[in-house]
Amino acid sequence: MELIKHECGVAMIRLLKPLNYYKEKYGTPFYGLNKLYLIMEKEHNRGQEAAGIGCVKLDVLPGNEYIFRQRAQGADAITKVFDAVYKEIAQESQRTGRSLEDPDYKDVPYLGNVYMGHLRIAPRVGQVLIIHIRLCGAIIGVRAICFCAVIST
Repeated sequence: MELIKHECGVAMIRLLKPLNYYKEKYGTPFYGLNKLYLIMEKEHNRGQEAAGIGCVKLDVLPGNEYIFRQRAQGADAITKVFDAVYKEIAQESQRTGRSLEDPDYKDVPYLGNVYMGHLRIAPRVGQVLIIHIRLCGAIIGVRAICFCAVIST
């Protein structure tokens, strides 16, 4: 195993109940996504170079998209990532003509059961590194497993 020679912040959230539960209890199906944002902001550092998130939906019918990812570079990467995520969700809602109040969230991107976030923190001033979040899914029975690899060049 190769040693990682940079500082990172990693956050993972696994929602154990259906999205409808979070909609009823907290008033939004975006509970997991919002919590991921808060955790990543707590890990935010002035030396941050990049950020990325991944989302996996469990119990998805075959042929449907179940892995989503977004990444960005720069000091405001967390904001860029979540702005892009919410923009994509709004575009999908407009494209399908379905409201996010609809209890069936299977078609909405980034509304899943497992979330992972990563922050890349600069080891030195002036060194430019790139973050890649690669998500690979493997179906085992009816469960999906998400693997995250961080590669810096």
